[in-house]
Formats: sequence, structure tokens, C-alpha cells
Amino acid sequence: MQILTSKNLKLPLIKVILSLMKTIDKVHEIANAVHHAGGRALMVGGCVRDHLLGETIKDYDLEIYGLSAAQLLAALEPVCETDAVGMSFGVLKVKHFDIDLALPRRENKTGKGHRGFIVDVDPAMDFSTAAARRDFTINAIMRDIITGEIIDPHNGQKDLQNRILRHVSPAFSEDPLRVLRGMQFISRFDLVPDPQTTELCSTLSQNELPPERIATEWEKLLLKGTHIVKALNFLRAVNWVRYYPALQNLINCPQNPFWHPEGDVWNHTLLVTEAAAKMRKNSADDLIFMLAALCHDFGKPCCTVIQNDGKITSAGHDTATADAEKFITSIWLRRDLPERVIPLISRHMHPWQLVENGSSDKAFRKLALHVKRLDILADLAEADVRGIIMRDDERCSRLAKIDIFRKRCQALAIADSVPAPLILGRHLIERGMTPGAAFKPMLDRCFEAQLAGEFTTLSEALEYLDNVLCGK
Repeated sequence: MQILTSKNLKLPLIKVILSLMKTIDKVHEIANAVHHAGGRALMVGGCVRDHLLGETIKDYDLEIYGLSAAQLLAALEPVCETDAVGMSFGVLKVKHFDIDLALPRRENKTGKGHRGFIVDVDPAMDFSTAAARRDFTINAIMRDIITGEIIDPHNGQKDLQNRILRHVSPAFSEDPLRVLRGMQFISRFDLVPDPQTTELCSTLSQNELPPERIATEWEKLLLKGTHIVKALNFLRAVNWVRYYPALQNLINCPQNPFWHPEGDVWNHTLLVTEAAAKMRKNSADDLIFMLAALCHDFGKPCCTVIQNDGKITSAGHDTATADAEKFITSIWLRRDLPERVIPLISRHMHPWQLVENGSSDKAFRKLALHVKRLDILADLAEADVRGIIMRDDERCSRLAKIDIFRKRCQALAIADSVPAPLILGRHLIERGMTPGAAFKPMLDRCFEAQLAGEFTTLSEALEYLDNVLCGK
């Protein structure tokens, strides 16, 4: 076994590992403190599921049995700092660690929304009753931190082994967000929804959910999910696509079978997004890339025409981005998302088109000005190709063109940056020009020349400027 040292690990990874180890140690300290006070600390929810799947646990949810709130706070005082703001609901957080603690509780629905509950804390509650308020059986498994005993009153382990998504109890319907949680779980863990769970989800409504909670589940789908096709087909099966008109419009929107033998735009979009999921780079740009993949053909329904001879066309669909922008802004409040995603969508066919047309360096540089990130655009174009069912030779040909596009962008140093003007206003002033109406045309002329490759360095740029001013 390889020993992990600072020589064979990058510093950020070492910090992550050390942080995880400290968190695990703190979990055991808490469990021992609870045990000595006469209580029992159990891991619950996603951390148990991830443990059983052999995945790294990044945050811990612990449920504490046998102690009152006051007894728990007293037991924890020597081992950790806590934030007791949520203690009236039986919940508190451990400061400086990704650890949440909760007392067993009953939740009675009293009003609309996810806050319309009365919470009744009961440290003596039995495990089955406590677990019954959870969403899915795979998240209703408990594990004793000290002994390692697995407590599974709702057969979650069996469902996890069989890859079944099954709701725990009728209380599931008290929080409609669980439909979207089911969607992202299906994608992340390759699950098949139980028919009764699908039926129950179809009776629930998204209308009362706040956008920030919706955005969280969509981000988990797009940033962690791998089985996107299964997840979005689940959303369709429970008829929650009705809350996303841009997605719903893709269903049964025809495509030319010669170019798209995979079927309608819905099928193509799901395949493209799943292909994109395999290309994620675990970077801050992943959400931009995944949203572009999901939304890249949202313009097709309004542009698709079936001609008299039966030929199907969708001219201009790439620049018809209104529905994509509505979709993004209906979920996310971040202004940067549409600003970065929409330009990618509107040029998603350009990588292979520019290569096919033998376009100039100037065309590449102008595309960089519009899109900002040609490396992400190239990845989007690749995902688009991989989302089409085509012959291997055709796919290889199209991917080869995209690879040429990538190499050209790298050679021009515009893959992940935008060309910046070399000639600035100060250069004009240094040469005796007075700021005014003539400034912008001169700067524009110099920048056009720069984009065309007439100069690439500042000294060449200044020589060009001097020649222009001298009338040469």
C-alpha cells in the first residue's frame, strides 16, 4: 500500500484528508461522550448510505438517543463547541466541523411549505418510529458509531443492494422536495424507483418550494449525477416536467432522423447531458458546462419545421435562447449563470463548423470574445456529438474536428481567456491624440487588426499604430 506523504500528494488534497480524519476523530469523541452520559449516538441518513457504498463521508448526521437536550449539551461541553440555534427543533451543529446532531423527534404537518411543522422531541423514541420520518429507505439506515452495529428497521440495505428507490412512509408527502431528491439520488446511485414511490411523487406539487431548495437538488443532479437519463425520465414519469416548460417542450419535438436517429429532442438532450456528466472536471466551471449541455437545444421546439416533403429542420435553434434563460433564472438567482451559459448555447455548433469552413484566426478570436471560454465550448460540442446515435466513423470524424478546434485555440492562447486589446487609450494620448470622438474608432481599428493577426506583441502593435497615424 502506498504511504500518503507530502511528496506524493498535492497540498490541497493533504488538507482535505487531514480535515476528514479530524472530523472522524471528533465524531468518535462525541459518541464516547454521549455513551458516558448514558446515551447512544447513531450515524443516520446519507453518511450511513455512503459508508455502505464505500464512499468517502464528508459530513456526518448523528442522532442522539437517551439524553435530553440539556443532558446532551452538558455531555458535549468538554469535547466540542456547539451552535444551539436549532435546539428548539432538536437540532444543533458542531462548530468547526461538518457534523450535525439531532434528537429523535416527531414532525406534525401544520401548514404550507417546508417550515409548516410542529416538532416534538422524544429521546426515548424507538428506532423504527424515528426513521419513519426520513425520505427513502436507503437514507433510513442507522449505524452505532462505537459498536458498528447496523440498525435497519425499513430494509434500506436490501433496497440499496438492489438499487431500489423506495419511500419510507406516508409522511414522505409532507415535503414535496423529496421528489427532486429522488431525482438526484436516482442519478447518483443508479437507482430504479419503486412503482408506488413513483405514483406517490406524481401526486405532489412543487409550487410551495422556495427556489433555493430547488436549486440545491438540481445542482446535486448536475454536479454529482451520472445516470442523467434515468433521473430525468423519472421527473417525466411523475409529471414534474410540467414545472419546467422548456424541458417539457422537448418531449416529442421531432428531429431529422438522418442526423438524430436517437429520436426526439428530449432523448437527445438526456444523452448529451449524461455524456457531459462523464466529462466533468470537478472544477468551479462544472455547473456552467452542465447547464449548457442540458439547455443547448431548448431553442429547437420554437424553430422546428416539418416541410412539405417531410424533411425536419430547426434552423436558428442555437441562437433561440429565451427558453434556456427562463429555465436558468427560474431556479437560480445567480446573474452569472445566464451570462456565462447563454453564449455557450448560442455557439454550440461553432467548434466543428469553424474547422469545416477553414475559418481564420480572426474568426476564432472573435468567437472567444463572445463565448469567453472556448475550452468549455469545445467540451459542449463534444458532449453534443456523443449524445447522437451515429456510426463510429461519423462520430470519430466529428470529434476529430473538435480536437483540431481545441488545438487551434491553445495555439492562439485563447482556450480559457479572452484576447485583450494591446492598444489602449493611453497609447493614443502619448502620441498626441486628444480624448474625444475619434478615440473609439481608432481603438476599434487597432483591435480588429489585432484579432486579424496583423500584430501579436505590444511593440508590433505600437508600430502598427504609428503607421496608421502617419497615414501609411
